Amino acid sequence: QVQLVESGGGLVQAGGSLRLSCAASGRTFSNYAMGWFRQAPGKEREFVAAITWIVGSTYYADSVKGRFTISRDNAKNTVYLQMNSLKPEDTAVYYCAADAHGLGSSRSREYDYWGQGTQVTVSS
Repeated sequence: QVQLVESGGGLVQAGGSLRLSCAASGRTFSNYAMGWFRQAPGKEREFVAAITWIVGSTYYADSVKGRFTISRDNAKNTVYLQMNSLKPEDTAVYYCAADAHGLGSSRSREYDYWGQGTQVTVSS
């Protein structure tokens, strides 16, 4: 059974920082890409960032480029999302996902496994 467990969400003021973590377990993720998505109330789930597991290529949504950084620790099977210069519009539930194709797609339908989500709230 594959499990993805996010942590690190919370309440922060605009301009602040948070680091999200996603711990993966249940199988070998050496060929997987990992992604972060978010969903705000009343909006569709949207792509935030992705990283391929072996090479470590990274991809970002335009809205977070220069502010967010995705990284991974292969030994710990953990992916991180460092979020700096947070804005109120970053408020959402953030989800970690695993892509067996290993491509780091921005399309949510390409991902095979999902975490339960962690709430990030940015106050103005």
